[in-house]
Amino acid sequence: MPSINIDPDVGCVVPAQGQWPVPPQDDQALRDDRLWIDGCFDFFHHGHAGVMLQSRRLGNELFVGLHSDEEIALNKGPTVMKLAERVAAVEACRFSTICVPHAPYVTSLPWITHYGCRFVTHGDDITSDASGNDCYRFVKKANRMKIVPRTPGISTTDLVGRMLLCTKTHFIKHLVDVLDGREGKGNDEERLTRGKETRQRFKEYAAASNGKDPYVDVYIFKPKHRPIERRRSSVRSMSSIDGSNGQRNYGKGAFTQMVPGKSPRPGQRVAYVDGGFDLFSSGHIAFLQTVTAIEKKNGEERGWFTEEAKAKRISEHGEDYPPAYIIAGVHDDEVINFHKGLNYPIMNIFERGLCVVQCRYVHSVVFGAPFAPGTTYLESLPSTSGKLPDVVYHGPTSYMPPIPASYDDPYADAKASGIFVETPKHAFQDVNASQIVKRILDNRAQYEERQRKKGIKGITEAVQHQREIMEREAEAERNRKQREVERLYGA
Repeated sequence: MPSINIDPDVGCVVPAQGQWPVPPQDDQALRDDRLWIDGCFDFFHHGHAGVMLQSRRLGNELFVGLHSDEEIALNKGPTVMKLAERVAAVEACRFSTICVPHAPYVTSLPWITHYGCRFVTHGDDITSDASGNDCYRFVKKANRMKIVPRTPGISTTDLVGRMLLCTKTHFIKHLVDVLDGREGKGNDEERLTRGKETRQRFKEYAAASNGKDPYVDVYIFKPKHRPIERRRSSVRSMSSIDGSNGQRNYGKGAFTQMVPGKSPRPGQRVAYVDGGFDLFSSGHIAFLQTVTAIEKKNGEERGWFTEEAKAKRISEHGEDYPPAYIIAGVHDDEVINFHKGLNYPIMNIFERGLCVVQCRYVHSVVFGAPFAPGTTYLESLPSTSGKLPDVVYHGPTSYMPPIPASYDDPYADAKASGIFVETPKHAFQDVNASQIVKRILDNRAQYEERQRKKGIKGITEAVQHQREIMEREAEAERNRKQREVERLYGA
């Protein structure tokens, strides 16, 4: 039996050749431009993407070590997301090069050395193991540590608190007003400063994989007419002012470019997707991966990946590029709350939007996208030059409240135009914001203990009672809308 190699400092196993979690299996020469970062990355948020972005800027490659569920439970408490779900999130981040699962909780020099990483990066906050010791003590002792600023205003602890306490104070009414300093806490000067910082954050997260060059094209859509979610009588407003299908009418509006990026290039198909992307998770990521895979297959059928086609693109455009250009529309907080109730979305549009912007499967993002992407809206997308996109994708999900298809199907226009495609189910089909919140609530005691260790007040009986009231009110509102629809349009 071969002997087991143990790191004498950390006490973890150092895998033998052929047993490392991911390639390369051979020991690599140390490189200054290959960085290592590790962590839990539990339900991925823009703070995680931010530290990866800053780390990637320090070199050309970023290896991301991911701790196992068991290691995290031993040192910190239970994870919300399982290892496979967290791997999907890390691999979807445009700034990560390789994800290394099962990395030791206390960073091990033999591990980072094997992968050729001379330096380790981490935020300027302190991470401790179960004994209260610094997880990076051995790396720091070896002078192989680089510290980057922690992303302010977001953490896994914050998000768990919103779920347990059922708060709505994180909602953003109008993203444009936040950017211009007209909405938010503080005085005028503080709001203006925060608005400028928010704009800068979008610009940084929209960068290419090197964290520097422009890449994602980012827009804000402002509708000409108030969408149904912002009208007092939402059901009655489904018929537009001129009596036609309201989806087309609400698609009128203006796009403002927030971050200039790369537009569709010759030969690329333009694909549109949309959603709330709340608690941006493996479910959203697997959907976007599925869209990318479908378009890759389409590209293969078109001869996109032949050596001749690739050489031509590089010769004419200076670089190669994928066969599809994917635009992601992100709904406002008010739109999501109208359809889901309670205190959804758990992440506001700024937080959700940054998660979408940093995703490697997305090339353009539209904030304030309408719930129903009608023909007028789709034809006016800046990337489509007055034409419909080649395809509109959506997963096999249901909508609330249930309303006759002729009035409520958000994709009626896309279907009528023959460009709608429903993606097949995937491995993380049931992972969404509601399911993640259910995980938290089903294991409330464990997460409250984790919150307590972080200094966050635990949920009280009164708060739990308030959530139950909100759930009943949401159900009553759905029933009310259903009755109103049946009265207006027939059962």
